[in-house]
Amino acid sequence: MAGLLYLGAALAVAPFAFRHRWRREAHRPRSLGCLAGAVLFGGVLGPVLMLWGLSRAPAASVALWLNLEMAATALLSWAVFKEHLGARAWMAAGLVCVASIVLAAPSDFDTGLAALLVAMACLCWGLDNNLTALIDGFTPAQATLVKGLVAGTVNIALGAWLEAASATAWLAAGALTVGGLSYGLSIVLYIAGAQQLGATRSQIIFSTAPFWGVAVSWTLLGEPVGDIQVLAGALMLVALWMMRTERHGHEHAHEPVRHIHAHRHDDGHHDHVHPDHPAWVRHTHEHDHMDTIHRHPHQPDLHHRHPH
Repeated sequence: MAGLLYLGAALAVAPFAFRHRWRREAHRPRSLGCLAGAVLFGGVLGPVLMLWGLSRAPAASVALWLNLEMAATALLSWAVFKEHLGARAWMAAGLVCVASIVLAAPSDFDTGLAALLVAMACLCWGLDNNLTALIDGFTPAQATLVKGLVAGTVNIALGAWLEAASATAWLAAGALTVGGLSYGLSIVLYIAGAQQLGATRSQIIFSTAPFWGVAVSWTLLGEPVGDIQVLAGALMLVALWMMRTERHGHEHAHEPVRHIHAHRHDDGHHDHVHPDHPAWVRHTHEHDHMDTIHRHPHQPDLHHRHPH
């Protein structure tokens, strides 16, 4: 199933991935290494470790342990990848973790080898999140295509090796369709966001997904509204507000760089001219930056990866 979902993602984004040229000179060793690491840790090792743990523990316990991904992402981004995290960002990450734990609080909690396996999966996804935020030699669609093809092929091969496939054609088609929407579109949007916000801040937003799932269950499925769910949602909204109102600015230097990512021309960093693009329209293409020293409020995006 994991393999089909990833292959569905690859199929969905393929037309967009080939809209831009795959320029060899843009694929620097750093970009290739980040993409390879994101595919290995996020698309191959992470899912295998999580499913291995899920086979040895109740689903409720695994749901609780998966909140370690937020903590792993934040700690790795601060300690290893030199992403600036202020007090508000740390508090927002903590609130999201607490809210997720409240939503996933199990009635039957288990520990042992399964917990270690899921924790290792979260560590892999923390590495994936940080490496993904640094990919700048591929468009988000190109990175998603590579990840979907490799992860899909490896997971299907593992599944076929461990157990004979029993999926019907309709089930396979359904999995590919869900993968195209929930994996393909989701990963493309996540990569684009992580390039602009950094790994931790994008993961804070992404980690509010359980509450939006609960909200859908209220509105579309008519499920009852629980007090615990409302509390968790309020904590997540406070976390998003704290992150949104965070301010960070100081004098900093930029080295010359050539890369590919979504950008607009009213952000103080992209001053090249497109007669057919208004300044506020976000678009993606390869472009160059000259060395610059200036001061302005900023996020730990692709242009601001310095510690402070």
